[in-house]
Amino acid sequence: MLRNRIGIILLTALAPAIWGSTYLVTTELLPPGRPLLAAVIRALPAGLALIAITRRLPKGSWWWRSLVLGALNIGVFLALLFIAAYRLPGGVAATVGALQPLLAAVLAAGLLGERLTLRTVLTGLAGVAGVSLLVLRANAALDTVGVAAAAGGAAVMATGVVLSKRWVAPAPLLAVTGWQLTAGGLLLVPVALAVEGPPPSSLTGANLSGYAYLSVVGAAISYSLWFRGIRALPPIDVTFLGLLSPVVATTLGWLVLDQGLTGLQMLGGLTVLAALVAAQTHGVRRPRGGPASAADPAAAREPAPDPERDALPESTPAAPRARAC
Repeated sequence: MLRNRIGIILLTALAPAIWGSTYLVTTELLPPGRPLLAAVIRALPAGLALIAITRRLPKGSWWWRSLVLGALNIGVFLALLFIAAYRLPGGVAATVGALQPLLAAVLAAGLLGERLTLRTVLTGLAGVAGVSLLVLRANAALDTVGVAAAAGGAAVMATGVVLSKRWVAPAPLLAVTGWQLTAGGLLLVPVALAVEGPPPSSLTGANLSGYAYLSVVGAAISYSLWFRGIRALPPIDVTFLGLLSPVVATTLGWLVLDQGLTGLQMLGGLTVLAALVAAQTHGVRRPRGGPASAADPAAAREPAPDPERDALPESTPAAPRARAC
């Protein structure tokens, strides 16, 4: 079981590591000043492709659940991230976003019966401190709207992770990932048109390769790994893995863009990694009100029974055309 858990953790960690490369791809390959267009192209084509591959559509309550989860995990999150990025220095936005594991811990205690332990709180605070050392600058300016957007982004993403754990879809993982990416992308389309206007009339080869990377690797592959991790791991553990993004972004800036790396930044990176290790090596948390199996930590955190979900089969064979699951 331990080897299986380590494998799941490593695969899930690939998602935030991939997201950490977004800054490099955006600055080096994409047209400037079009972050919302990048978000739409990143999410919508990937979602539609996964739906076409799996030939599965939501059924019943999963139409509105997919919309809610797609908004929280992708649409609203990326929109708030865009606001924070434009109104705050990157270090401030990343530091506020590092609050996500603590917010997820509070939500998991209320919605999933997870125990909110002192170790989780201290580990979360260590993660915030590490990210601040890694990316925050002494002369960083604060903006009320920007800080609110960054905090809101952390809150909606944490809520999306916890609800994704609570609402287990009776469909293959790739199909559920496609539903959420499509919903989030569709929500972003009118926002992108209103804020940035129509897409540019011409794109270079570098632009197209950057968009392809964001859609295939940065969305279809990474979100599939992320949602698989949410199914198999406690939500608090998953959100701690998100702290890898600023570590990877800073490392790539140093390796590829020849950006400086100070001793304090290295200390911050080591602090983040220590927090990640501490978060993944805790003992089994027992949900309030019932025993947990030490042999299967993931099973100990199964969400409350859902009659509609339990009445449906786990998966059904794909039909020659799109149909409801």
